[in-house]
Amino acid sequence: MSMRSNSSSSYSREDDRNKDTSSPSTLDSRFNQTLRNVQGMLKGRSFPGKVLITQRSDPLDQSALQSPSNNIRFSNNDIEHGEQLDRSAEDVIQTRSNANASSSANKTKASTASTENTSNEVQKTVMGARSTDSARLMKFQKELSGTTVVLEKLRELAWSGVPPYLRPTVWRLLLGYAPSNSDRREGVLKRKRLEYLDCVAQYYDIPDIERTDEEISMLRQIAVDCPRTVPDVSFFQQAAVLKSLERILYTWAIRHPASGYVQGINDLATPFLVVFLSEYLSGSVDTWSMADLSPEKISNVEADCYWCLSKLLDGMQDHYTFAQPGIQRLVFKLKELVRRIDEPVSTRMEEQGLEFLQFAFRWFNCLLIREIPFHLVARLWDTYLAEGDALRDFLVYIFASFLLTWSDKLQKLEFQDMVMFLQHLPTQNWNEMDLEMVLSRAYMWHTMFNKSPSHLAG
Repeated sequence: MSMRSNSSSSYSREDDRNKDTSSPSTLDSRFNQTLRNVQGMLKGRSFPGKVLITQRSDPLDQSALQSPSNNIRFSNNDIEHGEQLDRSAEDVIQTRSNANASSSANKTKASTASTENTSNEVQKTVMGARSTDSARLMKFQKELSGTTVVLEKLRELAWSGVPPYLRPTVWRLLLGYAPSNSDRREGVLKRKRLEYLDCVAQYYDIPDIERTDEEISMLRQIAVDCPRTVPDVSFFQQAAVLKSLERILYTWAIRHPASGYVQGINDLATPFLVVFLSEYLSGSVDTWSMADLSPEKISNVEADCYWCLSKLLDGMQDHYTFAQPGIQRLVFKLKELVRRIDEPVSTRMEEQGLEFLQFAFRWFNCLLIREIPFHLVARLWDTYLAEGDALRDFLVYIFASFLLTWSDKLQKLEFQDMVMFLQHLPTQNWNEMDLEMVLSRAYMWHTMFNKSPSHLAG
């Protein structure tokens, strides 16, 4: 994407060669030092969920991870919602251990120039949205007011966050649901919304006698999962909201038989539902009521959710087909990236017998919706959607940054405590700055490592 390419263009070929040979732990340490003054302490909430994890008694079999497309099935419990737990804040900006710093000291000079340049870019990314809100808003308005929206410029702006009242329009454009040409936009949206209504009438609004056994089973599973979706937000427990979710998910599943409905897709519909409802409802989500909307407005919101969900999932189809091989491949890449960036954490997890699939599968399946406070999800998805076709690759960097927020903590934990910690990560009090730091580290690591062909195995 252009934002990253613009930054990386300032690097010389010599700098790229230096990045290939410099120690990841040294780069990470220098980055941590640079950001110490702006990070502070992270506070958080635990995420709901229950993961069935047992400690591996034998050494890690590397050959098993070399084939991430193995047919692996996961229990419904792996992504089932559980109770929230309060956890204390953890300090995420610390330098690496003295031993780690000593082992990489002789490589520091080679990495200094590129690291400092990248750290400066990161700080701009973190602080820019707040220091230039009015200027950014004017840029958004300028891009959206033209006859034809330049999507690449819109992506650059959206990456650092979209003003809430502009999100519905921007998200439709970024996903290609609404055309960039303003003259065609209203007509296309009207046609697609009518098409959704036809699909609902054809597939959903029919008696069970006209469904196959598989379709009946799928509809029942969706009906069970919808009340579990974002359980800590009361809005999603309203009967009308649950019915809207059910219609969207079932219609999508029927029209995508290669995967059908898979648990986790219900979570992916929620950001779209809230963002598109925000065009008609104001104030806090907790105060919203679907009863305040006409059937036509509810239908329009559902249609926009359906088509945007479809556009999003079109880019990650193998995440939800049999054995979910796309997720397995990304978890494997995440493991390799963490090993490259923070070998002490990687080694500790391996020594304790904890495999990445056991905790990161849900991260990729639900795109972190269950790991962070729901009020931050839309901001996270601004960056997701701005990445476009590059999203799947960039998710690996975001999730590595998310995990390594607690690098020092993880290095001290035994297996059982590590499992409990990863099940109840302290993010419940996170604010937007905490999320910006995760995205900024991801941006930096992508800039540093993505042009190194051999930085990830597999």
